[in-house]
Amino acid sequence: QVQLVESGGGLVQPGGSLRLSCAASGSISSPDIMGWYRQAPGKQRELVAAITSGDRTNYQDSVKGRFIISRDNAKNTVYLQMNGLKPEDTAAYYCNLVKLVGPLKYNYWGQGTQVTVSS
Repeated sequence: QVQLVESGGGLVQPGGSLRLSCAASGSISSPDIMGWYRQAPGKQRELVAAITSGDRTNYQDSVKGRFIISRDNAKNTVYLQMNGLKPEDTAAYYCNLVKLVGPLKYNYWGQGTQVTVSS
């Protein structure tokens, strides 16, 4: 019923840029929070950035000033503009959508897209 489709990952040199996109489709409506997580081999999944329906944002300290998260509510799409990429940014990036229903919190996940930063 709900699907998140990611795109934009790839191989980039240090200092380069990539733009990730995640489009939500299906029965979901009025998502409260959309964001991006990442996970490298042997590491725990961590929050990179998140944005609310009111465009309030939150960033992991390591990406603040380099990454920009934005959303298009009409298309239920969230973007992650990544600038000044570093090898430490290499990971699988996962789109996340959160819907608040009364006291409940529902999470939906994208399939993941690989970002590799290397010379």
